[in-house]
Amino acid sequence: MLSDSLKKTIRQIHKHVADNLTDYRPRSSQNYLVAEIAKTLAGEYHKSQRICVIEAGTGTGKSLAYCLGALPLAMAKKKKLVISTATVALQEQLISKELPFFKEHSGLDIKFDLVKGRQRYICAQKLSAAVNGDSQTQMEFMPTLSSPLSDMETKCLKQLYDAYSKKQWQGDRDSWADTIPDKVWNLIACDKHSCQRQMRAHQLCPFHMARQRLMQMDVLVINHSLLLADLDLGGGKILPEPDDTIYVIDEAHHLAHITRDFSSAAATIKGTIDWLDKLVKFAGKMANVLVGQKAIGQNFKLSDSINDAGKNLKVVRDILDNADFNYNSDDTYRFEHGEIPASLHAKAKDISDATLDALRALNKMHDTLVQDVSDGDVKPYVADPILAESGQYINRLELLNKLWFSYATKGEGIPHARWIKRLEYKNHHDHLLSDCPIEVGYYLKDKLWNQCAGAVLCSATLTALGSFDHFAYECGLAKEEGVKYIKVPSPFDYPKQATLHIPASHIEPTDKAFSDHLAEQLPKFLDDKKANLVLFASYWQMDHVVKALRSKGIEVLVQGEMSREALLKKHKANVDLGRASYLFGTQSLSEGLDLPGKYLENLVITKIPFAVPTSPIEEAQAEFVQSKGGNPFLSITVPDAAKKLVQSCGRLLRKENDQGRITILDRRLVTKRYGKAMLDTLPPFKRQIDY
Repeated sequence: MLSDSLKKTIRQIHKHVADNLTDYRPRSSQNYLVAEIAKTLAGEYHKSQRICVIEAGTGTGKSLAYCLGALPLAMAKKKKLVISTATVALQEQLISKELPFFKEHSGLDIKFDLVKGRQRYICAQKLSAAVNGDSQTQMEFMPTLSSPLSDMETKCLKQLYDAYSKKQWQGDRDSWADTIPDKVWNLIACDKHSCQRQMRAHQLCPFHMARQRLMQMDVLVINHSLLLADLDLGGGKILPEPDDTIYVIDEAHHLAHITRDFSSAAATIKGTIDWLDKLVKFAGKMANVLVGQKAIGQNFKLSDSINDAGKNLKVVRDILDNADFNYNSDDTYRFEHGEIPASLHAKAKDISDATLDALRALNKMHDTLVQDVSDGDVKPYVADPILAESGQYINRLELLNKLWFSYATKGEGIPHARWIKRLEYKNHHDHLLSDCPIEVGYYLKDKLWNQCAGAVLCSATLTALGSFDHFAYECGLAKEEGVKYIKVPSPFDYPKQATLHIPASHIEPTDKAFSDHLAEQLPKFLDDKKANLVLFASYWQMDHVVKALRSKGIEVLVQGEMSREALLKKHKANVDLGRASYLFGTQSLSEGLDLPGKYLENLVITKIPFAVPTSPIEEAQAEFVQSKGGNPFLSITVPDAAKKLVQSCGRLLRKENDQGRITILDRRLVTKRYGKAMLDTLPPFKRQIDY
């Protein structure tokens, strides 16, 4: 329960913050959020399942709400608060603006930091070896380096070393002012296999120093990928233990998709055979460095396992070369219902077993070498390049085993999408095999929701067609007791601030003539005195319209023709000079684009953003829904499109004094039953529907 003293603390903090916030207006929706978050995390709704899912419209102030509702309680219960986001922009906003402000005006002495994956930091040992060694040393440290560094890359490496040595740079990639070439960074980046804290030479490496600081932090800001990396390791390996952590999952509408990507695996056949041959040679080199007889036995086991895997992969190669698969125009063949042929399944089990044995043997050799260095039996400069290389092979073996273990699993548990892509090269061909779970809710439920001290999931778009059902199902929260679902409206006065216009038209987007119709009609809906944003559902259609408009002398700014930053800078410059600006983009511009006030007053959406199920994963999802007697269009496509449409419309009003107009050139919003349902989920703009 939420104690009276904690309630009083939250009210006092809220008042301190409100008194110091410029243009602060008391908002009942924000107050409600603060109270509901605090009550949920205190266990007032469910003793153990302390999770709330929040859809909060633009302008609600949800980041302040979850800081107020969760932080005092987390500190009182001695829990860490981990805030996970999907975008760098929100991370930067939290670290540079929201949290410093909250610390200054809340009266709470909070410590916070941005947590990055180890690949964002240098390994000081690698940096020193790369600078002080010759090109051969560099090639040894990075087996994938196909050629020595260029003069420009060598100069960059020296600058990094000098700055780090003089303590002018902390050793993380993001704080270096200039771009660091990938070739240079890959040579010196920290990795979990060679840069280990128990080795004396690595104890002061930037990543380990950063991790030491984290233990003193009250609030950690991370991204969803890092959260999943920690969960995949069992939780508490990168971040604090889940049962000691309250999670805020901001931009939560991305969570299921990122989890699915994280859970997938892929590997080629011939390419794998080649690197397995190289691994056998490397293992011999590694065994010669190790102290003691055990390493020799592990080397024999590793070689035998790799030989077994290689033989079976060659059989698979022959099966695929002779298979009569009906590949599509993208050279891809998807196995229906994820079921692979019996011949492939038999080999999958053998390859899965062999790669697991190889992985165990290599891990033991790797751990032995780490111990040898710690004992002083092997010099760090000898071990480091070998550990770096074995680390790469361990990563590859883990992914390879993940793929073949899944292929060896037949008709059990969660449905998977499985497919093959044919690869053609100049002198040879190969096959890329892929695997991805269709549903990831079970994973999140098992690894996160059942383990954490509490969680707040929030976004401006979590409902689809007025319900949380689709999101809850995707994220493993459906039918879970005690999960609190909260939807709070934006403080905007939508009918006064914006008009939603659906013009009359006899041509729908499904008609072949729609693209030409769009090119002809669009100029009527552009404002030649204001800032315009036009959103398209496909690059092809956007290019078609752009060519037609430019032929009429209309100047447009087009996504993809310059960087996003340069595009927005040019757009704002046009508006600042009092000119009209026409910004054209696709779905990726419908999220995270912040153009307040005069920078966007006229928004045109060309069609409902339906996703075409062309990827093997989407096809498999649709197939799975059909196999259960469902309608994939109504249960997947429509809800996803409804959420995207809300996001698109959300570009117009960013602040309470913004004004503007939204035009949607898709009559299906009024002619189709699903369209009317979509229309009803949009904010209550003033409507103008022409007939």
